[in-house]
Amino acid sequence: MDNEWMARGKCRDLDPAVFFPNDGIGVQIAQKICSECPVKSPCLEYALHNRVDHGVWGGTSERERRRILRKRRISSLQASRN
Repeated sequence: MDNEWMARGKCRDLDPAVFFPNDGIGVQIAQKICSECPVKSPCLEYALHNRVDHGVWGGTSERERRRILRKRRISSLQASRN
C-alpha cells in the first residue's frame, strides 16, 4: 500500500499523542484536525486495511472503524450471495 500520503497529513508536525487520546474530548480534538486534512481518505483506508485498532485515523475513532469494517463485511457477503 502506498504511504506517500503520510507526508502531506496535517498530523505530520503534531505530537502523535494527540491522535491517541485517552478520552472522548481528545478524540474530538483529533477529529477536528483530521476534518481539514487533505489526506483524510487515504489515512482512513490505511487504518482499515491494516486493522489499526488504536487512535484516530482518517477522522475516525476505533469504534467508528469497527463499524465501517462490519458494514463492509456485510455488504460484501450480501453482494456475493447475489
